Amino acid sequence: MEENIDLLNNYKILGEKSYSKNHLDKALNYYLKAYSLLEGRRNIDLLMDMALTYDKLGNYDEAINKYMEIINIDPMEARAYYGIGVIYDNKEEYLEAIKYYHRAIELDTKYDRAYFFLAYAYDEIGEKKKALEYYHKLLEIEPFDFWANINIGSLYEETNENEKALSFFQKALRIIPNHYMALFNIGVINKKLGCYEEAMVYYNKSIIEKSDYYYSFLNLAVLYKEMDKYTEAIKVISKGIFCNPTSAALYYNRACFYAHEKNYDKALKDIDKALCLYPEFIDYIKEDEDLTTIWTIIKKNKGL
Repeated sequence: MEENIDLLNNYKILGEKSYSKNHLDKALNYYLKAYSLLEGRRNIDLLMDMALTYDKLGNYDEAINKYMEIINIDPMEARAYYGIGVIYDNKEEYLEAIKYYHRAIELDTKYDRAYFFLAYAYDEIGEKKKALEYYHKLLEIEPFDFWANINIGSLYEETNENEKALSFFQKALRIIPNHYMALFNIGVINKKLGCYEEAMVYYNKSIIEKSDYYYSFLNLAVLYKEMDKYTEAIKVISKGIFCNPTSAALYYNRACFYAHEKNYDKALKDIDKALCLYPEFIDYIKEDEDLTTIWTIIKKNKGL
């Protein structure tokens, strides 16, 4: 018996080391060897490791089976319900995920990740008030959760409660100073509040922190466009394209700017690139007033 326990622990340690190096198949092999031992079949930590590995491998059915084995051993094990919730979440079966997150919270009222993903799932199905409710409950447990503050701010921004949104984005920025997402969102709110200069400052800071987040370039360029500063808009969005050469939205919007400046050759080149990256943009081009001339040229060239 003692030898089996030692062997079980050795297999677990080897599995954990392999898992930490992302050698998932190798990790699973060690876990299965541990599971083949009688003691392994009732070892909750081992079953949890197996479930997590199956989940990461995309074998959701086996992962759920292992979580259910845990629940059969200990019906009060909140982590197993949470794990099943995460799987349904990944499968975008949010109603099922919500059931399991709720059960995890019933068993462990301080389970902060369960609150977070429960709120996220409610947001995904359009239950915004429920999402806010559970994000706020999470902050009662963990007030310095960066993404909870960001997501609450975003939910308030959606309903134009901009001052509330700003307060949560600012709090997020205090939690992680100079985080690109907090900077970006503060830019969004400042623009909505008519504080264009402040918005520019925050968009530029966001760009400095993460140049591959193309939305910062896009929003800053559009802001210049709304100020009728097309030269500046083109400079910003061109820099964005340099940093994000596969962003169809940047090419599309630069085409709009070029079209406004009657630089139709460059506009057409950008539209061709945008359509190459995202063919569905053709439907937008047909309706976009900024691209009326470009669409006329396209139709003529194609004999439509």
